[in-house]
Amino acid sequence: MLEIDRLALDFLRYRGLWRRAAIPCLHDVSLTLARGELHAVVGASGAGKSLMAQALIGLLPGNARLRGSLRLDGELLDATRQAALRGKHLALIPQSLAALDPLVRSHHQVTWAARRAGVNAPRAAAERALTDVGLVGDSARRYPHQLSGGMARRVLLAMATAGEAEWLIADEPSVGLDPAHRAGVLEQLRRLADAGKGVLLITHDLRHALSVADRVTVFHAGTTLETAPATAFQGRGEALSSDYARALWRALPDNDFARPAVHEVPQLA
Repeated sequence: MLEIDRLALDFLRYRGLWRRAAIPCLHDVSLTLARGELHAVVGASGAGKSLMAQALIGLLPGNARLRGSLRLDGELLDATRQAALRGKHLALIPQSLAALDPLVRSHHQVTWAARRAGVNAPRAAAERALTDVGLVGDSARRYPHQLSGGMARRVLLAMATAGEAEWLIADEPSVGLDPAHRAGVLEQLRRLADAGKGVLLITHDLRHALSVADRVTVFHAGTTLETAPATAFQGRGEALSSDYARALWRALPDNDFARPAVHEVPQLA
């Protein structure tokens, strides 16, 4: 079990030459992730979801001040343990494409990720991971600048999964993908959860998250508002406890959001 309990995050910033002030970014963030579960964290861009992911994986900058607790299988997930597990048992699929080395071909980067994770036969593991995300042949051997944004995101996914990590944190893994490849990535994350891995899916897209998630945590303004089973998002959201979560659900095009009637559409002269 991966547990986040009342996590708070500030960044220390200088004001003047000597005085430092704390800039609050996260507060009272709590959720759990079990093996075999795909847990979606849904919220608007800028809500702090990616900061939570960086706190989990241990990639925050030196001026970050963290409070609360992170635990994995009941043991404290501190900086030392994060460093030992990162890439091997705990893997991040980052949101930024800058995580790719611009001077190295894609299949080499995935092979290196598998080798760093200690996988036997890393080249074969890389081939499997690239095939799983639909990158084969020439497309798997291109440099990052030769890839579309969607293809580059699939390389990042392959790098995270080639190491056979037990826990995956996927930060906006489907941004920039066409509908077919987006569905493929989400289905693969679902398969990984069904195979016994814990998958934390961070996304701003509630509709697509609901197609694969077991539970959904709604994130807003640096905190977690509520966690509910994916099945609670139905009807008019009566099973949801927060007004924000209900509004988020009812704003989807299939729900209360509607096109204007024909007679309301302005006509050109």
